[in-house]
Amino acid sequence: MSNDSERTDSGRRRRQPEAEEINQLNGNGLDGGAEPSAGYTGRYLVLFVEGEGAAEAGIRALRDSAGIRAVSAAEMGPEALTLEALGTDEGVVFPQLNVAVVNAPPAHLRQMGTMAARDTGIVAMERERWNFVSGWNWGSADALPTLYGARASAPTAAGVAPEYLRAYQAGVNATIDQALGTAGLTAGTTAAAPVAAAPLAETDFTWGLQVTGVTASRFSGRGVKVAVLDTGIDLDHPDFIGRNVVAQSFIAGQAVQDGHGHGTHCAGTACGPEQPSQLPRYGVAYSADLFVGKVLSNQGSGTDGQILAGIDWAITNGCAIVSMSLGAPTVAGQSFSRVFETVAQRALAKGTLIVAAAGNESARPGTINPVAHPANCPSILAVAALDSQLQVAFFSCGGVNPQGGQVDISGPGVAVRSAWPRPTLYRTINGTSMATPHVAGIAALHIEAQQGVMTGGVLGWLLLQSARRLTLPGRDVGVGLVQAP
Repeated sequence: MSNDSERTDSGRRRRQPEAEEINQLNGNGLDGGAEPSAGYTGRYLVLFVEGEGAAEAGIRALRDSAGIRAVSAAEMGPEALTLEALGTDEGVVFPQLNVAVVNAPPAHLRQMGTMAARDTGIVAMERERWNFVSGWNWGSADALPTLYGARASAPTAAGVAPEYLRAYQAGVNATIDQALGTAGLTAGTTAAAPVAAAPLAETDFTWGLQVTGVTASRFSGRGVKVAVLDTGIDLDHPDFIGRNVVAQSFIAGQAVQDGHGHGTHCAGTACGPEQPSQLPRYGVAYSADLFVGKVLSNQGSGTDGQILAGIDWAITNGCAIVSMSLGAPTVAGQSFSRVFETVAQRALAKGTLIVAAAGNESARPGTINPVAHPANCPSILAVAALDSQLQVAFFSCGGVNPQGGQVDISGPGVAVRSAWPRPTLYRTINGTSMATPHVAGIAALHIEAQQGVMTGGVLGWLLLQSARRLTLPGRDVGVGLVQAP
């Protein structure tokens, strides 16, 4: 995650991009044809400038420049935010994010790109991706090609000016050094610390809660709102009965009730109870207010637009942390999404930190694949997975792309026990998905410890500064293992 102070468009107006810039942005522009290609839905994301009245201006711009009838998500019922019902030349604008999802032929969008030079407020356009759960529960590397479900075709063009990226990367490195006091460390490494030498007994607490210091913390996340965007939750699970859970589905025809299991597991790790019906305790922020957004179906898939709908919903509800154990695979040389990066910056400005799974497509030691979308956005905290020996998990993706996509921090992600929908109740699985809610829950503890004054980007830097340093490459584990206050 990067410092957003120099890059947010909040409070100042960016120059309007030329149409050609919009069409080529990130190699993910408007050349996909009328039919969706593998990994893409056929719809498009449209990013507007920030500022008061931007959402309304965006709706007018869509109508005037391309004949697209768009409405604000704030004016629609929850069922309408599922996006599947969008007709041709229709769209939804998310007012907290100033982003639209539109269903329109590329020719109409090219026309809108042409209009961008005429001060329509359009900043960027991208094709909408499919995303998948990023948990990993197979026993060999043979399953790696389908970790996210159907393989997505990813663009290879950079689409961002090299001079911007070089300056940006230098700024990120300098900020990290200053924040962590690590100037002078060998590039790609973090400071040394002892490594766990023996397996940890899980009689009372999972090993993940032990190594992250949660068991010794006096904080519980009380008063902090945490959003988990995933496959939903088993609302009738005995460990969540009587718990303050606010839930919303963004999947057409599917209730929040978790028909997959992944979402219940992740919500359990982030905010499970202090005293579960069966030991060991597995939840971090047991007193936090839990917001569950179903943005992935019971089959484990969802779209960029559904994720954006969930983020918009979480911000509207005042959530300080958004945990996303989901993603789409990327390839070497692929840049991050400008839309999601700007959304993350705007979320930080509103006091919301987005934490996302780095992805599970590596097959170490031979293959280290790049951090997945959207965790590869610099302003999203990308989480890698460690095992109980504090070694990087063989499936965990790494910071191998020079154009963004670094790993920021690590969490427990191998043999992680948490809640599972009835009748199973509990399950032990692997993935950067499991590491991510550890970080999200611990972020809630830090907010409580700081009496709520540290949110957004400041919270992100606090997590990085307080992490336990490891004798592993920063490419693989970021600054180290997340630690509770």
